[in-house]
Amino acid sequence: MDAVTAADDGLVVGVDGLARPAWASADPLLREYYDTEWGMPVRDEQGLFERLSLEAFQSGLSWATILRKREAFRAAFAGFDPDVVARFDDADRERLLSDAGIVRNRAKIEATIHNAAATVALRDHPDGDLARLIWAHRPATTPAPTTIDEIPTQSAESVALAKTLKRHGFRFVGPTTMFALMEAVGIVDTHLLGSHRRGSSGIWA
Repeated sequence: MDAVTAADDGLVVGVDGLARPAWASADPLLREYYDTEWGMPVRDEQGLFERLSLEAFQSGLSWATILRKREAFRAAFAGFDPDVVARFDDADRERLLSDAGIVRNRAKIEATIHNAAATVALRDHPDGDLARLIWAHRPATTPAPTTIDEIPTQSAESVALAKTLKRHGFRFVGPTTMFALMEAVGIVDTHLLGSHRRGSSGIWA
């Protein structure tokens, strides 16, 4: 999409007249993701396990890379069904390491299988299942950035969420990764105030 105007706040107004951050303005795949999914509430266990897993795989890479491989990830990890992934064995590990459609990082693959087992185990814990645990870290207020530079990369809540998940045995769940998860699933709204998506989740006015 060709930009009509690019503002100092980091927003780009496209030919459709809608303002988006620069990262979501040029690539059609990222634009579609931004316009329809990013920041919308995800409250189910499987959906959150998928996003937690993809955020872990994204560490050190661009989100565009992960998004382009998303369907391959879903096929490789049984639709991110925690019960199925938790039962993956050595043959599955070798299958995943040879799958060119995904990110073939042994530590991240092992973490995803391990996190699936941790997700299943959470169902019987007083902290609740994965969805309840993650959403319990919703803050009282959300950021209200006017420029890209004002968007935080972590928060007290993401630090607490990372610590809680690590206590339950989860891996690749640092506070920055967890803040990105919280942004992606609507727990916080970090859309710029001038973006056409600001407030679209229905959670934050």
